[in-house]
Amino acid sequence: MLARRVPPPSEAVDGHGDWEAAEASLGVRLPADFKALVEAYGRGEFCDHICVRTPFGEDNPVRLEADLLEDYGDSRAMFPDRYPYPLFPEPGGLLAWAVTGSGHHLCWRTVGPPDEWPVVVWSRDDDYEEYPPGAAGFLEGWISGRIVSEAMPNNQPGLVPWFDAARELVHVYVVLSEGERPYPERLRILREALAPTADRGGFVSPYDGSRQDHFATVDGGWQLTYETAYGHQIRVAFPPEDSERARLAVLGAVRKMGCEVVRLSTIHGSAAWQPLP
Repeated sequence: MLARRVPPPSEAVDGHGDWEAAEASLGVRLPADFKALVEAYGRGEFCDHICVRTPFGEDNPVRLEADLLEDYGDSRAMFPDRYPYPLFPEPGGLLAWAVTGSGHHLCWRTVGPPDEWPVVVWSRDDDYEEYPPGAAGFLEGWISGRIVSEAMPNNQPGLVPWFDAARELVHVYVVLSEGERPYPERLRILREALAPTADRGGFVSPYDGSRQDHFATVDGGWQLTYETAYGHQIRVAFPPEDSERARLAVLGAVRKMGCEVVRLSTIHGSAAWQPLP
């Protein structure tokens, strides 16, 4: 069901390994649907928000580990009202199988057989929501809108859901002069220059009209934000080997937009872009 809505990647990063060893390390058997989820998708993000924790990969920064008690045990001792659930490996305790970009934990409540563990959304504000069993079922429900979570608002209507497999990305910020064309026309020119692209949502401020528009290139999977919310700029993320191709494409689009490059900044990674001659 989930795979029909969101096609898995061609390679599941940190998606394969010794399940018996992983379960022995955790001290518990894991749900079958979760194993299938990890083997199909591996590490990455659903809709730029939910990252599944996998037990594999030596350099995996979001390993599946029984670490909630270790991380929050001292806080619980001081503020017990914030922790209505036990924390694994306590009986029936929460075991986090995913994290979100907003700082939420998606957990199992480890009570009964593993395939019957309910899903608990634990928000960064210490609010809790409980759902029927199944990590994959929860993801499909949230992505489709069948599950509506107050802690985790669903994607904007009309967006085609996506999954980005984990990979090294360089992030470059291209700060621009304003130019004479209106914003919607500049956005259209940018997306046409990088076509085909896939819409990933956006935001318009009700106060000052500033906005962000997110999209990705279909062919290379470059991730872009065009915005005036934090200054007039294009933010682009791409694999290091695509640096020169991305530079020529993005800066060429800037010329068509009628804007000037004010500043080029590399935020993450080693690529150093130079302006076009």
